[in-house]
Amino acid sequence: MTFEKKHLLWALSLPVIAVLIWSLNIAITRYVAEYISPVSISFYRWIIAFLILTPFILPKVIKQRTLVRQNIVKLAVLSAFGMVLYQGLAYTAAHYTTATNMGIINAFIPIFTIFVSLMILKEFPTRFAVVGSILSFIGLIYVIGQGRLDTLMHLGGHWGDMIMIVAVFFYAFYGVFLKKWQLELPLMISLYIQIGFAVLYHLPFVAVLGLDAIDLNNGLSVLYAGIFPSIIAPLVWMLAVQHLGPNRTSIFMNLMPIFTAIIAYVWLKEAWTIYHSLGGIVILIGIALAQKKTSFIKAKSV
Repeated sequence: MTFEKKHLLWALSLPVIAVLIWSLNIAITRYVAEYISPVSISFYRWIIAFLILTPFILPKVIKQRTLVRQNIVKLAVLSAFGMVLYQGLAYTAAHYTTATNMGIINAFIPIFTIFVSLMILKEFPTRFAVVGSILSFIGLIYVIGQGRLDTLMHLGGHWGDMIMIVAVFFYAFYGVFLKKWQLELPLMISLYIQIGFAVLYHLPFVAVLGLDAIDLNNGLSVLYAGIFPSIIAPLVWMLAVQHLGPNRTSIFMNLMPIFTAIIAYVWLKEAWTIYHSLGGIVILIGIALAQKKTSFIKAKSV
C-alpha cells in the first residue's frame, strides 16, 4: 500500500472515530438518565473537561488574552447555544425518548443549519436543499409517530423527541454563528473558553437544583462524557477537517444515527423497528440530497 493510500485511510478514519464517540455518548446519555439528573451530568461533563484542559490551554489563553477579550461576547454566545442549550436539552430528552430516536434526530443538524443560515446569513438554499429538507422532515415525522402519523395527535409519548428537536435546532444556531463570525482564535483556545462559560452558566442551576453524587452507577459515564465527546472527539474532528476539508468531513455525520442505533440495539436492548428503518432511510436520503450542490445564493439587499 502506498504512502498516499495509507494517509487517506488514516484521514478517513478520523471522522469515523469522532462520530463513533459522539454516537456512544448519545447511548450513554440515555443509559445514565436513570442514575443522574441532566443538570448534574452536564455540569460534571464540562468541569472535568475544563480541569483537564486548563494546564495545557490556560497559558496559551494568557498569551492571546487581547484576542480573547475581543471575542469574549461571541464565545459566550457560542457556549450558550452549543454546550448548554443543546447538550442540556439532550440530557433532558434522554429521560423521555430512546437513544435510537435521539441519534436519528441528531442527524437533522445539517437540515436545520440550512434554514438558520437563511434567517441569519440571508443565504438562500438550493432547490436540492429545499426538497431534501422536506423529505427529511417527512421521515422525521414518520419516526416520531412510530410509523403511524395519527399518533402525533397524542403528544404525551413524544415529548423527548420534541425536546431533542429543539436541542438540535439550537445546535444549528451554533454552527451558523461559527460561520458568521469566523473567529480568529486557535480552535483549542476557542473550545476551552466556551467550556469555561458552560461551567459558569451551570452554576445558577446547580445552586437551585443541586448536584447528584457521583457513584458506581454513573461514575464511568460522567468520566466518559467529560473526556471523550468533550475533548477527544472535537480534536479528532478538527484533524479530519484539516486533512479532508469541511465538506467531505461533514458527510460523516450521517453515520451517527446508524452507529447510535447499533449501539442502542446491542447495549441498551432498544428495538429497531420497520418505522426506524423506513424513516431513517428517508431522512438520510433527504440529508444527502440537501448536501448536493451545497453552494448558497446570497440574498440581494433590498
